[in-house]
Amino acid sequence: MAEKTGTLKLQSSDKVETVVDREVAMRSVLIKNMFEDLGSDSDDFTNAIPLPNVNDSVLKKVIEWCTYHRNDPPSSADEDADSRKKSTDISEWDQKFMQVDQEMLFEIILAANYLDIKPLLDVGCKTVANMIKGKSPEEIRKTFNIQNDFTPEEEDQIRRENEWAEDR
Repeated sequence: MAEKTGTLKLQSSDKVETVVDREVAMRSVLIKNMFEDLGSDSDDFTNAIPLPNVNDSVLKKVIEWCTYHRNDPPSSADEDADSRKKSTDISEWDQKFMQVDQEMLFEIILAANYLDIKPLLDVGCKTVANMIKGKSPEEIRKTFNIQNDFTPEEEDQIRRENEWAEDR
């Protein structure tokens, strides 16, 4: 069955409704499943699809990403495994898209996970992996504002137990 053209209304957690091209919205497996479950024979689905876990500003970013990637072919399982191995392999457009503050970056990752948009989730996780790559635990804590709750003795013990994982 061919995909109908038209639009869908999405309602963010803060009750803002956004009209989106159906093919853009269908990048989300969650939205696609909701749409199919709710069913509609009209070209424009009249009821807004509620997205209680995504606020309006994050939803707009997700829609921007989905719009840019609307014509990307679905990835196969083999391609997924290959792309996961290359944490630094992010397109230039996606790198610029992910240049947001940390809070927005993590909100995008959470939204991609909730909306089941695997390629966006992968790009978000690769971005965080690249932020961590090559940094010491102290630098990572500073980057992500993480409080060190280990005593020096506990930290030494953990280093000894995990010596095998250290670069030599």
